[in-house]
Amino acid sequence: MRTAVVVGAGIGGLAAAGALARTGWKVTLLERDDRLRPGRAGLILWPNGVRALRSLGLAGGLEGIATAVPAAGIRRPDGQWLVRPGVSEVESPPVVVHREDLHDAFIAGLGDQVDIRSGIEVQSARVTRERPAVGDGRVMFEADLVVAADGPNSAIRRRLAPATKFASAGFAAWRAVIPWYRAPELPSNVAPHGESMSSGHRFVWASLGERGSTGGGSTRGGMYWVATVPGALRPEPPAGQLALLRRWFASWHPPIPQLLEATEAGDLVQEPVGELTPLPETFGVPAGPGGYALIGDAAHAMPHHLAQGACLALEDVSTLHSVLVNGALAPALQEYSRVRRARVSRVLLQSRKAAAVLQPRGRLGGLGRVNPRTLDKAAAAATEWAGPQSG
Repeated sequence: MRTAVVVGAGIGGLAAAGALARTGWKVTLLERDDRLRPGRAGLILWPNGVRALRSLGLAGGLEGIATAVPAAGIRRPDGQWLVRPGVSEVESPPVVVHREDLHDAFIAGLGDQVDIRSGIEVQSARVTRERPAVGDGRVMFEADLVVAADGPNSAIRRRLAPATKFASAGFAAWRAVIPWYRAPELPSNVAPHGESMSSGHRFVWASLGERGSTGGGSTRGGMYWVATVPGALRPEPPAGQLALLRRWFASWHPPIPQLLEATEAGDLVQEPVGELTPLPETFGVPAGPGGYALIGDAAHAMPHHLAQGACLALEDVSTLHSVLVNGALAPALQEYSRVRRARVSRVLLQSRKAAAVLQPRGRLGGLGRVNPRTLDKAAAAATEWAGPQSG
């Protein structure tokens, strides 16, 4: 029986552990927290992410927890249209899910072949003629395959690709879900999902299901929002961060100030916005008779402007799972890297185009001559992924 160690129990790590276990691998899942914790707030899954879930046999887990987010156009802070609602260039709308719901679906898919070890913070990786192994300073965990799903500051990637660093993109972002009992009633002329921006600032909101609904939508429903602002991570405590967000977006059109007013400090999740530079030369590294695979943010963290982080991680898992079905590990890892690095490079280019829309331009910080439709075109290009062998 082949063995694998998966480092990191986020979306990519859980998906990888379950996929390997369901195809006969004996899997050890290492998580640095004291238990497996679901990510907070919500998550947007584009069609490519849904296709990746389908290829892994996990798409059924979206039933009852996902809410479609049709194209709703883009407004200015005063409510005037930048891009009117119309036919999107994306083939089908994305869906929004609560991270806790998706976490539960992935946990249910782990099966009994996964040995979960919590409280293990991996600090080292062995790359020799022996089988790959990772350690926390006390214990080494050896396997045929090590899957690094330990985020943008991955200790494993630092060993395999020391030249690659996580660099800030000059933005900070916050996410939150306001549960229905606190969520404000939206005015009749406001859609349950929308997007508004000025140069450097962006606010996106979407409904997780319908208020008072017992069927369809998230079982942890509410209003999900994401705010992006220029600058570094804020050092203030959450209450101070929320006060800043309310001030920055106070003059924006409804329902943005109302959503921020209904948000509590404990709802906030602040995230850095940046990318790995340069990309690792390879996402698959042979070691002895086995090797390492980098997935998700450990391989290719990039700004969230296209909301592709989770989708790309699921694509990674789908592709890795596909190439591992037959044959030796070393050629499989080489093929995984060839397919995924080319795909990620194309999405990274689209992410940079999207970032250009948000960059402050001119003395008054206007959007300048950059067409906000660039976001839709970039999103459409980023979602063009047909399956695990398509690159």
